[in-house]
Amino acid sequence: MTHLHEEQLDITTPDGDMPTFVVHPADAGPYPVVLFQMDAPGMRSEIHDMCRRVAAEGYYVISPMLYYRWVRSYNLFETGDRDRMFELMNGLSNAMASADAAACFDHADNDDAADATQCGTVGYCMSGPFAIVVAADHAERVQAAASIHGVRLAVDADDSPHHRLGDVTGEIYVACAETDEYAPPEMIEKFTAAMTATGTAGQVEWYPGTEHGFAFAERPHYVPDASEQHWSRILDLFNRRLVQQ
Repeated sequence: MTHLHEEQLDITTPDGDMPTFVVHPADAGPYPVVLFQMDAPGMRSEIHDMCRRVAAEGYYVISPMLYYRWVRSYNLFETGDRDRMFELMNGLSNAMASADAAACFDHADNDDAADATQCGTVGYCMSGPFAIVVAADHAERVQAAASIHGVRLAVDADDSPHHRLGDVTGEIYVACAETDEYAPPEMIEKFTAAMTATGTAGQVEWYPGTEHGFAFAERPHYVPDASEQHWSRILDLFNRRLVQQ
């Protein structure tokens, strides 16, 4: 068993102090960095456990509380307040997520346990598009990016992730639920076409018999086999694209 070191800390950004969970193997690194971006229900123990699972593979995992501009904590499964969740989620932008990623990478630059010259990122649902935008904005660092049942991957906006694929130099992986009102087939097809047009390295994969949120055990549409498949895919991506010391 890999022994892990973890801490909860604040990373100071231009918009305030961002509560952030950091976990990595306790043995001396440095370890490649994985930015783990939370889903809309907020920061909670399940997110921490998922970060630990990645860290145990030999990574420095950093996971910011993306709603920090408005609240220091939020967990839908404790509050049950979906209206507040959508309010917080809709307050975020791709630019905000990219700026927060920059702050996380800067923090990792100053931690001897991290090698922030080689990074991966993964986003779920709300943060699926963030993972792609971060890979585009920080192409000099990000060699691997995964979007798991991500929303808004191809929308009518200048900053839509599908417009940014030409700036991505790493490899991407996109996992799609078969039934997903937030990411319908026509959206994914548009994103896939943009990948082909730009020659972006990576894969878009459909998960039969799944609905939005299938990767999370706490969410109502959890599918254990599909969730394990997504774990296999993202860890393979990171293990291939990020060189461990």
